[in-house]
Amino acid sequence: MLLQVPSSSSSCNAATADHIQALNKQLQFQLLGSPSPSLSLRRRNAVVSCASAPERSPVLAVETGELNGRDLGFEESLAGRLRLGSLTEDGLSYKEKFIVRCYEVGINKTATVETIANLLQEVGSNHAQSVGFSTDGFATTPTMRKLHLIWVTARMHIEVYKYPAWSDVVEIETWCQGEGRIGTRRDWILKDYATGEVIGRATSKWVMMNQDTRRLQKVSDDVREEYLIYCPREPRFSFPEENNASLKKISKLEDPAQYSRLGLVPRRADLDMNQHVNNVTYIGWVLESMPQEIIDTHELQTITLDYRRECQHDDVVDSLTSREPVDDDALLPLNGSNGSAAAVKNDQDYYQFLHLLRLSGDGLEINRGRTEWRKKPPR
Repeated sequence: MLLQVPSSSSSCNAATADHIQALNKQLQFQLLGSPSPSLSLRRRNAVVSCASAPERSPVLAVETGELNGRDLGFEESLAGRLRLGSLTEDGLSYKEKFIVRCYEVGINKTATVETIANLLQEVGSNHAQSVGFSTDGFATTPTMRKLHLIWVTARMHIEVYKYPAWSDVVEIETWCQGEGRIGTRRDWILKDYATGEVIGRATSKWVMMNQDTRRLQKVSDDVREEYLIYCPREPRFSFPEENNASLKKISKLEDPAQYSRLGLVPRRADLDMNQHVNNVTYIGWVLESMPQEIIDTHELQTITLDYRRECQHDDVVDSLTSREPVDDDALLPLNGSNGSAAAVKNDQDYYQFLHLLRLSGDGLEINRGRTEWRKKPPR
């Protein structure tokens, strides 16, 4: 994990090389747990530059933000010091960079939507850790831990305008805010770190559940006060557009479905730290019943899921899918927002599907969803 001097180091002065050696020495002390020398290594200050370096020269160290745990009055963990993320300068959102790994890439040679959803969950959890919230549950505050309360997903909406490939670096910004008396919301913006291009956006709604009784519970004023201090003072949305797709109601898919995949069973690995099936697992189940001809020729552009019922480890699940008629508005150009590129839909390249996950035995609804698919770009 040592910082490297570019092979064409003649363009850098000796002071730069000395500074890199000092950083490496400091990092070694930190990893060994020994007292460090006088140099203070904090990632937001570890920025090394070469005045005459070419435009695409290697990055030696990257500024990741302005605030860390020590700034907020608690000791930051080793993971917190090493990960490429931190609170933004105003402390009201969090940014982190991720390298797409080979096992996160699918048949299109790009990151899968499950990878994107996992990264959204990871950066949201790291945001909670960065302000001192619990590590034994997802973003649980001190009052929530005392009362055995957890957050569970009620709705997730993800739009991907361009999927990152293996070794691409993605920067994700996230923030949360209140959502009425019974929940909260979390938003994300994804960027290609190399270009600054917005490649995706997402939003979600969460409700509070008692971990023992598995019943929903209103968000108390005590809990609200604990997390709202880290939220934007004015409403901020990743989808500010009026009547955007994240607000669209999902109709229930009725039998008979055009496509189905029956008898899906949760694996042990599908259970999260709150002892229920992780919300990303439902995305995979929804896609299991997609027709293969669409998978071969199209890629997922948008997915919206409404979570209706908790799935237990011994449940058997049926995945149902039917094509949804596309309304005229869906065929108009998508106006770019938050820096995202505009996209154009047409009735030959664009498809829309409704989805339903239900229990195999009694047919109770677990999840309903909508997906939108665009023609795969030429590779």
